[in-house]
Amino acid sequence: MRNAGLLGCVVALLVVLLIVGGYYVSLRNRVVDLDQSVQEKWSEVETQYQRRYDLIPNLVQTVQGAANFEKSTLVEIANARASVGRAQVAAPNAPSDPAAMAQFSAAQSSLFESLRKLMVVVEAYPTLKSNENFLELQSQLEGTENRIQIARGRYNEAVKSYNSTILKFPASLLLSGYKPKNFFKATTPEATEAPKVQFDFGTTATAK
Repeated sequence: MRNAGLLGCVVALLVVLLIVGGYYVSLRNRVVDLDQSVQEKWSEVETQYQRRYDLIPNLVQTVQGAANFEKSTLVEIANARASVGRAQVAAPNAPSDPAAMAQFSAAQSSLFESLRKLMVVVEAYPTLKSNENFLELQSQLEGTENRIQIARGRYNEAVKSYNSTILKFPASLLLSGYKPKNFFKATTPEATEAPKVQFDFGTTATAK
């Protein structure tokens, strides 16, 4: 009887270990999938911000063609773009590195504000407001801002799913080595705007 009881305890322990082990393997696999989703969504955020970054030189070149255009605004944009370029070096690490995320967010917000200022200044230059190349660039920028808002929202949703999974009990006990990912939080009103950007002229171009 004693041996039978001992055998029963061993079997029960093995069953518990199998259940816990199965849960752990399933949980680890889910976290890996969620982590990959965060990385994928962050790559899309970077892609859309890169698209805006790449549009700036053509925009500046077009605006420079206007006689007596306000040079300080162009200098501000050039400086903001340079700051973005420096922040992009560490951007791939931003989901796990708070400092990199803060730098990236601040640089992108600064460039956004510089572009918004540019579009206000353009009001004083009728030739630019009727320049087809400028209007096309404006449309592309507005479409890009839409994409940025969408990509950023999807990234934050992926982070929310990942963080919720690793922080909830009992997963938090088994996944103590996993750290929460960083949400993207813009440092200007850009963060709370609807997914559209109305730079000037009172109309919003459709996304391209």
